[in-house]
Amino acid sequence: MIAGIDQDELLDPKLLADPDSCFCEYNGVHIHHKIYDAESQPQTQSMFQNQTVSHQIKKLGFPMILLHGFGASVFSWKRVMKPLAEATGSKVLAFDRPAFGLTSRVNLSRHLSSGAGDTKPLNAYSMAFSVLATLHFIDLLNAEKAILVGHSAGSLVAVNTYFEAPERVAALILIAPAIFAPLTPPKIVKENQSRQDIQMKEGNSSIRKNPIFGLYKMLSKIAKYIAVAIAQMVKLMTDVINSLYRKLLSAILHSSLAVMLVRMAIDRFGTAAVRNAWYDPNQVSEHVLSGYTKPLRTKDWDRALVEFTAAMILDEESKTKPSLSKRLHEISCPVLIVTGDSDRLVPSWNAERLSRAIPGASLEVIKQCGHLPHEEKVEEFISIVENFLRKLVGDSSEQYLQSVM
Repeated sequence: MIAGIDQDELLDPKLLADPDSCFCEYNGVHIHHKIYDAESQPQTQSMFQNQTVSHQIKKLGFPMILLHGFGASVFSWKRVMKPLAEATGSKVLAFDRPAFGLTSRVNLSRHLSSGAGDTKPLNAYSMAFSVLATLHFIDLLNAEKAILVGHSAGSLVAVNTYFEAPERVAALILIAPAIFAPLTPPKIVKENQSRQDIQMKEGNSSIRKNPIFGLYKMLSKIAKYIAVAIAQMVKLMTDVINSLYRKLLSAILHSSLAVMLVRMAIDRFGTAAVRNAWYDPNQVSEHVLSGYTKPLRTKDWDRALVEFTAAMILDEESKTKPSLSKRLHEISCPVLIVTGDSDRLVPSWNAERLSRAIPGASLEVIKQCGHLPHEEKVEEFISIVENFLRKLVGDSSEQYLQSVM
């Protein structure tokens, strides 16, 4: 038994699907997703829906894609998919990222060796795969752009997708975002700095003609060459040590020991972590716990979770790109950040810093709320999103009027 789930009879994820579940194959992975289309549903007045606001927001015409956090799944969006679709008058899609929910658990060794010729398939558990899968679902909805809604680690997928294809992202809604916010704003290099440097060099031209300065310059060059040589030797040694460390870490993460440790951790802390994510743990029902533990009934859930962790820690792509915290100031689309004032997992002060790092970002703090505003405070969350979307309608209308004048 793991977290109360019998491990003797694990099933194919499709056998655990709900009546409204959908599956599509993308790069060899069968991705579980759900779509709620407001237009195909009977026009009933929801308890969350303001009809006037909804009519205004429908002018946007952008669908939403919901990106769950670590350990969650499509289930975590269950209470907000319908009101979000009714509010926007568009389609809302949520999908399970590989290693979570009911998306197929890929055997990574077979998956990576299935490429034709020199083409090597993407690691299904990598961030790059999740980003491309998100763009795939925008295409699936026949949309030019979509509003990306990311919760916790899902916010990382949302922001990375924006940087991969900013023209496909209409807006970002980040809920309790697990993105490290920079302590200080990025430094902006002034355009006239190079001119000031040139003027300074010209002012010191008389000093350079001094023979003592020439000797000093020659000795400085020698010292520089020695310093560069030492730095290269240190870098080489560091690279070798780092390579050995990564190989050792990779071997440990892909061992049966890692699988055993994951099973032990989920068994001991799984349900406790879900309760701890809420402001009031006593409000977590058996239905909620059942929704979060259901994926533990799928075949190879433990191996997939290990592979996801390994992909996250040993991410090769992150070494060639600047960290997200250094690129946040480049985001130019509308951004809404929602956090709970009593979030024990990602403190609200981090969300506040994040809102300052992203130009023009809006911040909303929900009182007496933990890490899951969209599950704990559904009505307040929907109201906040509606207000944000209403502003988007106003901004887009203003831009249209300016373009035709």
